Amino acid sequence: MSLIGETQFLERLQYFNGQRLFASDLDASEGFHREMRWLHNQSLHQPGVGAGYAVSGDKGAREVSVQPGYAIDAEGREIVLTQARTLTVPPVSGEENGKPAYYDLTVSYPNERDLEESETREGICLPRGVVRLKEEPVFCWVRLTPCPDLQPVDPVLKQDLEDARRLRLARAEVLDCRLNRALSTAQRLDARPHNIPYVACGSSGGEGWQADLQQASVLRLLQEVDTTAAGFRARPSYLAHAAGERILEVGETTILLEGFTHVTDIRADGFTLHYLVPMALLRAFLGDTSGDDIPDESLKILLEVVRENWTVEWVGVEA
Repeated sequence: MSLIGETQFLERLQYFNGQRLFASDLDASEGFHREMRWLHNQSLHQPGVGAGYAVSGDKGAREVSVQPGYAIDAEGREIVLTQARTLTVPPVSGEENGKPAYYDLTVSYPNERDLEESETREGICLPRGVVRLKEEPVFCWVRLTPCPDLQPVDPVLKQDLEDARRLRLARAEVLDCRLNRALSTAQRLDARPHNIPYVACGSSGGEGWQADLQQASVLRLLQEVDTTAAGFRARPSYLAHAAGERILEVGETTILLEGFTHVTDIRADGFTLHYLVPMALLRAFLGDTSGDDIPDESLKILLEVVRENWTVEWVGVEA
């Protein structure tokens, strides 16, 4: 859930000498800075483990150790563990067929009602009240369906994991109340962006090809390529080419359709591929060896052949 849109307006508290302050004023000031920090985290960082939260557990262990760490959930809330914790391995014998049971060790931000009171004070002519609440991460073993699916059994917990309100720290394989093998941390999310470039690839069908004849010496074939599915956040560098048979049979005529490619209109969600074909290679097919104009019928047939035989294959690299 995004904080933008949930917050109707922002109020900055302002104080003056002699002002009478209420608990609600100070709570509002604390809440303002907390929600602005959450909004910063949610807008500029991805959910996951930022530092620490090392989890260890060897084969045969009945307990696992979680080291102090810092993580951010999808709502921008900081999940901070200040002291190491020891957690008991789920006390199950395994699946009904005798094979190991799988669990994900997860951590989440505590609900307001679950916060532990760490300090209370007497009020002036008023009852004792809470002045400090201790924020402790909530750890949970999430049961998974048998291998190879390995999906959370509980639909609510599954949704929390998909929405990154609950974060995976490790995956355990449990047999006879013990770890059947050492914990795996391959499933955890990283809040820090990776240093290595993000690379994605794909292809688009041939139905998008269009023809443009701006110069008599060159036939320009174009296709708009959509790369939205790759999820690039910034404009990447694209490498692209037209894939397909270059020697094409059109009726009783054999043509060689060879040329040069370049990419324009580069965006995070797509680009335009240009395929330039020298006109000299097409004279026999076009049926006009002297004139500069391409017959409309010839251009139509050429496009049909290209659309049936060619696709665009691309690779994008986002630094």
